[in-house]
Amino acid sequence: QDNSFEQFIINYCNEKLQQIFIELTLKEEQEEYIREGIEWTHIEYFNNAIICDLIENNQTGILAMLDEECLRPGTVTDDTFLEKLNQVCATHQHFESRMSKCSRFLNDTSLPHSCFRIQHYAGKVMYQVEGFVDKNNDLLYRDLSQAMWKANHSLIKALFPEGNPAKINLKRPPTAGSQFKASVATLMKNLQTKNPNYIRCIKPNDKKAAHIFNEALVCHQIRYLGLLENVRVRRAGYAFRQPYEPCLERYKMLCKQTWPHWRGPARAGVEVLFNELGIPEDEFSFGRSKIFIRNPRTLFKLEDLRKQRLEDLATLIEKIYRGWKCRTRFLLMKKCQIVIASWYRRYA
Repeated sequence: QDNSFEQFIINYCNEKLQQIFIELTLKEEQEEYIREGIEWTHIEYFNNAIICDLIENNQTGILAMLDEECLRPGTVTDDTFLEKLNQVCATHQHFESRMSKCSRFLNDTSLPHSCFRIQHYAGKVMYQVEGFVDKNNDLLYRDLSQAMWKANHSLIKALFPEGNPAKINLKRPPTAGSQFKASVATLMKNLQTKNPNYIRCIKPNDKKAAHIFNEALVCHQIRYLGLLENVRVRRAGYAFRQPYEPCLERYKMLCKQTWPHWRGPARAGVEVLFNELGIPEDEFSFGRSKIFIRNPRTLFKLEDLRKQRLEDLATLIEKIYRGWKCRTRFLLMKKCQIVIASWYRRYA
């Protein structure tokens, strides 16, 4: 119920993960249709980049202003930090505070004066400003680090490498917020180089009990996890896409004109293949480099036909092999019979 600095940076990380989810699913999905020249009606979705910018912007972001408060001379308190937020973020549509210059929340009794509220992608969260400055400073006295580094225990010494006199750095140590921001940036950079798959877990109730289904809670999670937009994009778009070459290589056995070898361009071969199979034209589209199939049932049909064709080909190979084996044995027996008969007539 009481959210402080720890929950704030956790929610910031969740926002960044949601942002990369949007970029790798919804945004990338629609941009691929445009790149491939597929007719497409753009599906609107909420992009939480504006919330990430509210938190991490280098000039006006909440973390930047928190670091500025921690570093500036003079009396610095949580109230002065909140006052600064009220000045800079007053007009931001996802920031709410009773004392901001924006009078929208002046009479909002659900929002205490010592708090601010952020409208995250998963809903509104209120943060108690008390302790933000102290927790962000995260200062460890230099002499304490040096004392720990001089300990005889190797583990304790390894935990405080900054206490080594040869590595004394007179610069102010980085704040907890800046360290966490750098860590999140490294995580995002790492995820961008991967091809992640997503599993969304939906809590059916808050009691963690079996056989209880809270419909309102489930709908809330589905709405704010971006699943509705994802489903709309998937339903309006194509369930499966594949470059022409591997598609033709996989299904060319289903058409006499493409089997066993197709000499022309791969796209032309796929067109001949789909026309031969009689697949309705509204079930697929030809992109610049890929074939797009709208419904999974069409793909399942292709896979079933391929499976049946493989069985037929296996039966054909087995039949030819058995015929060759029997004929070879027959010819050998015939040759032996001739030899035996000739020797019998010789001595008869």
